[in-house]
Amino acid sequence: MRAVRAFLLLAGFYLLGVAMLGLLVGLDVVIYVGDVPSSIAVKLVIVSVLLAIPLVRGMFQIRAPRDKGGDGLVVTEQQQPELWQSVRTLAREAGTRAPDEILLTGDVNASVSENARLMGLLPGTRRMRVGVPLMTGLTEPQLYAVLGHELGHYCNADTRLSAVTLRGRHTMSRTVEAFHERAEKAVGRERAKQEKRNTKRIAKGKEAQEVNAGIAGFSYRLMARPFIGYAHFYLRATLKDGRAQELAADRIAARVAGRDVTASALREIPVLDSAFDYYMDSYATLGTGAGLLPPRGEVFGGLRHLLAARRDELAGMRADLPHEETSPYDSHPPIADRVALLAQLPDDGRGLPPARPALAVLRDPAATLAALEDAVLTPEARALRRADWPQLVHESLRTYVDRGAEQLRRATAEVGGGPGTLDALLWAVDNGRQWAVVDRLPKSAEAAAATGRAAREYARPLLRSGLKSLAVLELVDSRQAWWELSWSAEAALRLPQGYEERLEAALDAAVSDTPNTGPLRTLLPHRAATPSMG
Repeated sequence: MRAVRAFLLLAGFYLLGVAMLGLLVGLDVVIYVGDVPSSIAVKLVIVSVLLAIPLVRGMFQIRAPRDKGGDGLVVTEQQQPELWQSVRTLAREAGTRAPDEILLTGDVNASVSENARLMGLLPGTRRMRVGVPLMTGLTEPQLYAVLGHELGHYCNADTRLSAVTLRGRHTMSRTVEAFHERAEKAVGRERAKQEKRNTKRIAKGKEAQEVNAGIAGFSYRLMARPFIGYAHFYLRATLKDGRAQELAADRIAARVAGRDVTASALREIPVLDSAFDYYMDSYATLGTGAGLLPPRGEVFGGLRHLLAARRDELAGMRADLPHEETSPYDSHPPIADRVALLAQLPDDGRGLPPARPALAVLRDPAATLAALEDAVLTPEARALRRADWPQLVHESLRTYVDRGAEQLRRATAEVGGGPGTLDALLWAVDNGRQWAVVDRLPKSAEAAAATGRAAREYARPLLRSGLKSLAVLELVDSRQAWWELSWSAEAALRLPQGYEERLEAALDAAVSDTPNTGPLRTLLPHRAATPSMG
């Protein structure tokens, strides 16, 4: 019945397309037999043909996307014997054929696919993807529960039936995108035409007119609306089946790995997903803007440091399971609902036994993590300079603070007529030119409109922030301060003992209405004796 429903829903989309084509043909016939001036008739026929092109293109390029692999590290049975043996054992217990290929990926996810033939009626090549960051945060039994869930999709023929559903989604999105693509091109042509006209007007000394695409592309967007509506209907109609498939796969996972282990794995996945996103943003890619990458094998492998350092914080996240849907079209029910349904299954007595980390399933995890980087990182990323974690954090933050101060340096140089150094900025403060410096910095619309005292109050935080950045950079470059790596909190700037309070007070004095740069100068290197960091 699932297959019949999927075929009927897909057929409905093609019927809608045929109906729209019929409408366009009907309009052409009416134009042809009607009393329409030939010049207008030709234009209307041309419009109908242009509207039909993306429709036909979207409907009849019916080849569904195939999984060609290549988005991860392919591991053979010789390279990872324990992983392959575990997957084969789980497949046998689940009652299905094992995958033909296993790929390790760099995300918190596991999935299976099958290149089924004849619209999903015949089986095809099976692939299983396992995220190494997922393995980093799971125990071995939890990993087996996740893999058992994915193999459960093979048991229920979900991967084969999904070929039909996927074909429908792909066909609809392709058709809608074709209309929008042509609409954007029409808008682009209209804007280019108006900009060219404005260029001529300016050359003649006339004022340029506002560029407005108007109704350009409207006909394409109008044609896309019925297909967008049907696509929403299609996604909602297939949602129930998709969620039923996920729950059935959960039950198979509980059978092969244990009820409690499967529930604990489900609790862990959203926690790991959030932790991994934070890790990638705040640690792994922190140095890319400065041309730096973590040590080899640590781009994904460094996640273990974060998980170990924030164990208590993550424990609190596990207790608060997400109840909300990520999307009204998400085929996965909320995690809390899935865990509650697992709790209703009979107790199998297996509980949560002590277990190895899931990464122990891999032969030589460090070498595998390094090979994964070679497989999934871009050539540009792999070409970045490698630095150990403390060095990466310090050099990256120093680079970013230095870049952030560049506009202030330029403004200082413009006002003082010399180099845009901290000394030059302090001279400007001493000589009452500091507000002229700040006035050259980018500002909000409110700050730009302010005058008098209000303008100065907008400028004061900018001046203080700039002074602090330049002062910190001098302390850093003289090896009296540095940014320190922390896995349990954000990186912290380490200053000489007692400097933090004194620096804040000195900055307040320098930006006051009666500025005094003396306290700040005494804190800076090469101006007065300064405490050593030891």
